[in-house]
Amino acid sequence: MAQNAPRIAGRHFLQIPGPTPVPDRILRAIALPTIDHRGPDFGKLGRRVLDGMQTIFKTKGHVVIYPASGTGAWEAALSNTLSPGDKVLMVETGHFATLWKTMADKLGIEATFIASDWRSGADAAAIEAALREDRTHAFKAVCVVHNETSTGCTSRIDEVRRAIDAADHPALLMVDTISSLASIDYRHDEWGVDVTVAGSQKGLMLPPGLSFNAVSDKALAVARAARLPKSFWGWDEMIAANKTGYFPYTPGTNMLYGLAEAIDMLHEEGLDNVFARHDRHAEATRRAVRAWGLDILCREPKYYSSSLTAVVMPDGHDADTLRAVILDAFDMSLGTGLSKVAKRVFRIGHLGDTNDLTIVGALAGVEMGLGLAGVPHRAGGVAAAMAYLAEARKGAAKAA
Repeated sequence: MAQNAPRIAGRHFLQIPGPTPVPDRILRAIALPTIDHRGPDFGKLGRRVLDGMQTIFKTKGHVVIYPASGTGAWEAALSNTLSPGDKVLMVETGHFATLWKTMADKLGIEATFIASDWRSGADAAAIEAALREDRTHAFKAVCVVHNETSTGCTSRIDEVRRAIDAADHPALLMVDTISSLASIDYRHDEWGVDVTVAGSQKGLMLPPGLSFNAVSDKALAVARAARLPKSFWGWDEMIAANKTGYFPYTPGTNMLYGLAEAIDMLHEEGLDNVFARHDRHAEATRRAVRAWGLDILCREPKYYSSSLTAVVMPDGHDADTLRAVILDAFDMSLGTGLSKVAKRVFRIGHLGDTNDLTIVGALAGVEMGLGLAGVPHRAGGVAAAMAYLAEARKGAAKAA
């Protein structure tokens, strides 16, 4: 806050699609005294979070935890499994898929990019067709972003898995779940994923600073022959040390305290209930957007995201101007449009530790902001969301 600026009452509404607000319970856990990362108490903490994250990824395989952003986990996924000059198949679902492709280029990997208009998830049929044409099995991996944070489109990973199997192709399946894990149903083992990438600052409700790889036995076998340089990101040393709950280098001890608390909170609510809550808030948001007469960037309902909704501005109106008006008037941050959709789109995050009233408050801020910014729209978006949420609650009460 600027010096001498007036205090703003109440909590800031952080409605970007990550980082998400950190619950007080997790903040208190992070504030615990730091302990010896070579001592016996740390080994118990390490095993607690490693075992706990298996339940979140829905895997019986290894989970590797890095003191890094999700970008680090991208690099770990690529550098542990690939060699210089290897080919991979990627899908241009949005800004973050494009960044992952750019990273592959920098690492000396040849990435074939299936183009899209950023308004849907990955096209499983296009993936299958590309793999069928690859008769020499040059593609060593298929890399897909599960939930594209820039567009609000979620890919169907089960369909991608079936496409790879239908093509009878041996490529690894790598999936970015940075903005979907612990928000949208995800099944690493059941869907045959080889490497899942995740970060701490979204559905896990933590600050930025931890990232993850969930790793299949197939990926571990492939990694033994991979020749891309790696040291910090190497799985082998991490997995060896993790057997007893320790790490080969200094871990993010206090972030691991918070992670342990986050895992407990997710299981106390129940993962299925967590996913249903995100589905409910996403649908409420979409009903508000439609009532305002605005377009949702994700064109096909099949690919709607339960983590965020990207809203298209009317022609001649700047999304960043609207965001600035809302921040100034109501102390609420909304997500900006990125690269191809910059200034054309704003994003409403509805993931993490949110409840019905949080979503209603956020949508009220958007509706009032649309009016203050002079953006053409119809009234009634908040009312539409409230009616849906109230009806959903009635249905839940009857079911109970």
